[in-house]
Amino acid sequence: MPLVLSSMIKRIIDISDRAYVHLKHQQLVIEKQSEIVGQVPIEDLGVLILQHPAIVLTQQLIVACQKNKVVIIFCDEKHLPYSLILPIGEGHTLHNKILKQQIAISEPTRKRLWQQIVQHKIKQQEQTLVMLDKESTRLNYLSTQVRTGDPGNCEAIAAQAYWKLLFGKAFKRDTDLDGVNSILNYGYAIIRAAVARSVCGAGLHPTIGLFHTNQYNALCLADDLMEPFRPWVDYVVYQMASTQ
Repeated sequence: MPLVLSSMIKRIIDISDRAYVHLKHQQLVIEKQSEIVGQVPIEDLGVLILQHPAIVLTQQLIVACQKNKVVIIFCDEKHLPYSLILPIGEGHTLHNKILKQQIAISEPTRKRLWQQIVQHKIKQQEQTLVMLDKESTRLNYLSTQVRTGDPGNCEAIAAQAYWKLLFGKAFKRDTDLDGVNSILNYGYAIIRAAVARSVCGAGLHPTIGLFHTNQYNALCLADDLMEPFRPWVDYVVYQMASTQ
């Protein structure tokens, strides 16, 4: 079903199912099995995110979106943003403004933002341990020790303690291993896709990260911003593993 997110300025529509999307009376109309399941005035739309490979768009709708400065984002089979369309007839002033601000971010600001991300991640790890009635004192302390840019690598130190407290001293977090590790990978992939779509929907470029800077990674910013959400996956995976 289409997900409609409202904002103070424009609306974001995220379509994840097979659908026929067309223009009628200057409204974006979403049909599923010949039944209208949603419609939004084009002038109210800011971002259109298309996740399903069987979504059909009309050329008339695409042009109308471009004339109204709507960003259209296409996702791949993993639901990750793969490409986007911006109007060339008229400059997309809001997107242009946001992108320039993102590129021009200062190093001190970048480091402060990364500090906040790491702090929130450790606090969420601590909260996960608390909810599972596990020792969390170490994580509570480390969350207060994160400095701008995390030069002391509190994130890694916290992770080393966290995994042992969560799954036991014998557990090793390895993306190439099966079992719990593979389930964690799957959960993180879902979070990554959701964050990446939100990043693009906000007009930010996902390649321009705060901490992650790998030139071969197209989603550096998404990888930065998803960090505090990882413990949510950990909590669910722990419960799944405990029932087996």
